[in-house]
Amino acid sequence: MSAALEKLRFLLVDDNQHIRSIVATILKGVGVKHIREAMDGAEALQVLRDWQTDIAIVDFKMAPLDGVQFTQLVRNSPDSVDPFLPIIMLTGFAERHRVFEARDAGVTEIVVKPVTARSLLDRINTVIYHPRPFIRSPDYFGPCRRRRVDPNHLGPFRRAGEKDEPTDMLEI
Repeated sequence: MSAALEKLRFLLVDDNQHIRSIVATILKGVGVKHIREAMDGAEALQVLRDWQTDIAIVDFKMAPLDGVQFTQLVRNSPDSVDPFLPIIMLTGFAERHRVFEARDAGVTEIVVKPVTARSLLDRINTVIYHPRPFIRSPDYFGPCRRRRVDPNHLGPFRRAGEKDEPTDMLEI
């Protein structure tokens, strides 16, 4: 994986310098050479405007702009520089409703703290080698939230109440 990572540009967004240092050390250890850091989502949005980023690694809880708000702006803002940016969220909040909140904002992958090299590199590997198609619906834009294929499902829709029209799928 190192040759693939060598040319990629990572943006680390966390208000905790110690966590940014740990993540940067993990990335450098596997050959990443291009890393920028930001202390919160607002600073990260500015970095995105000035520096082409391939993958963002973002903390859940920050002020004044947290990881969920950052993701929503990247995905949905009319002036977003890259709505398809892979966003890996780091969180110490592993409760189901928090994970769903991140997923529903358009986060690509989630890593629960304490972060390990294995957990982070697994998520990076997933966004690089197994990207999910992007979905646009009236209330969501982001990676397809459905991860499991149901071999017994015969129709186009898996949830009760889905409309007759399929959701637009955009391949990245």
